[in-house]
Amino acid sequence: QHGRVKIKSTAQQEEEKRKEREKKLKIYVAARDACFSKRKEGIWDDEALQLTQQLLSSNPDFATLWNYRREILMHIETVKDEDEMQKVYEAELSFLESCLKVNPKSYGSWHHRGWVSARLPRPDWARELSLCDRCLSLDDRNCNWHYRSTLLPLLHPESPEPPSPCREPPHSSPPPSPQTHSHRVCEEQLLKEYELVQNAFFTDPNDQSAWFYYRWLLGRAEREEMISCVYVSRDEERVAVAFSRPVNICDLPPGTISDITNEHNLTVHWTEKHTHRDCALYTGRTESWCRDSATDQELFRSELSVEKTSVLQSELQSCNQLQELEPLNKWCLLTIILLMRALDPLGYEKETLAHFQTLKEVDSMRSAYYSDLCSKFMIENTILKMEYAEVRVFSISDKKLTTLCHLDQLLLVTHINLSSNQLQRLPPQFAMLQCLEVLEADNNSIENLEGVYHLPKLEEVLLKNNPLQPLASCPKLKRLDLRGNPVTQTANIEAELA
Repeated sequence: QHGRVKIKSTAQQEEEKRKEREKKLKIYVAARDACFSKRKEGIWDDEALQLTQQLLSSNPDFATLWNYRREILMHIETVKDEDEMQKVYEAELSFLESCLKVNPKSYGSWHHRGWVSARLPRPDWARELSLCDRCLSLDDRNCNWHYRSTLLPLLHPESPEPPSPCREPPHSSPPPSPQTHSHRVCEEQLLKEYELVQNAFFTDPNDQSAWFYYRWLLGRAEREEMISCVYVSRDEERVAVAFSRPVNICDLPPGTISDITNEHNLTVHWTEKHTHRDCALYTGRTESWCRDSATDQELFRSELSVEKTSVLQSELQSCNQLQELEPLNKWCLLTIILLMRALDPLGYEKETLAHFQTLKEVDSMRSAYYSDLCSKFMIENTILKMEYAEVRVFSISDKKLTTLCHLDQLLLVTHINLSSNQLQRLPPQFAMLQCLEVLEADNNSIENLEGVYHLPKLEEVLLKNNPLQPLASCPKLKRLDLRGNPVTQTANIEAELA
């Protein structure tokens, strides 16, 4: 037997492995308990930093430890200068790369890396994007496409001056933080990303990560923020302003414009965007407004260059080809809808509705989401048609609407018809309809009228065949039709209010 290597039995090997695991577990638990104890006592020292690093190196998905580590780093910021923190955070990025080697899809590691990059005095965004490329080369289904989306607007921002070439910001002048950046990406880089992500979803059509990232890309060339409408009422002594964000309403000081014999000129300043709008309330008029007739590209999508239009049309053709091969792929169907919306929302309306119906059939668990999204698109289309006609009547009956949106675009509407849909409530945002005089909403499933009670000009409400709860008083109403509403005391009668 001399000179021969002794081969251990399987049982012996398993026992040694068990003891080794127990030994590592004891060390791990002791370090974890020490971290918890330090955090409870509010200790943010170098030992705590080393302990969290020791634990996260073996288990990078321990969210509590990442939180504690951020607390420690924020404490260090209070005692070190900018150059010292540059070195601290660069070391942190190196540590994070080791964590990503353990698990390239670790949510905690990617989130922490984004947090560190945002606080780094002199970030190297090109290096970060290169890291994303390396991780995607290992697995092109990596769900942290999301981190890539936070980097692109910083590394390739849209230039404020046309044309908008892609220029890398110098590392010596850090770009705005992700929290305050507009997230607009220059067109040249967008076109490159379209090609990159198309390769990913053709590789695996059922992987949601690439489709989600593609949807993000389609929304990056969003329209500029602006003041879209100013409405002034002498009777109500009120000015209502519609931004490209939600509407703000303010009451003017008593007596400000009540004098009907004088002309009043108002200017609305948006200091954040350095823009303004003027609105004149002429002698003898009780109301006035200032609004440009907007196109679809100004309201709900960005203006497309010839090159981008060509690329998106090519993308749509590719997705249609993929859909022929994968007819029940929900991600492909939804992306086709979004591409159609980006290219020509009115021209593709019929096809969009058909694809939504297919989506509800192949992904029935999310049918309510698709119904809401379809409702949003149908409301946008109706607003666009109304804009072209320049009318103050908004009619969208019998369209299977399940939700209401873009009410800020209806500031000047006097008559709205929502009859024969599937609406369950009129939301608080309905209060944006400051000029509304007539509301038709027969044959819905409306139970709540929360947004109706504070409309200053509303005179007529038609709500037949809705399961309404008892109504609050609306003193300005002249006509309220509640026939067919089983839970109201006024069922099967038409109330004429003085």
